[in-house]
Amino acid sequence: MSNIEDKFPRGLWVRLIIYIAVGHLLAAFIWLLFEVGAKK
Repeated sequence: MSNIEDKFPRGLWVRLIIYIAVGHLLAAFIWLLFEVGAKK
């Protein structure tokens, strides 16, 4: 595990986690819009 952390700097991991979290929130929001739109 230590060699993986040596190859990637800490800031990259933080940015990657933020991008994944934002991407999932955006996908959930779009899915919610489709769900609400389908019911009307």
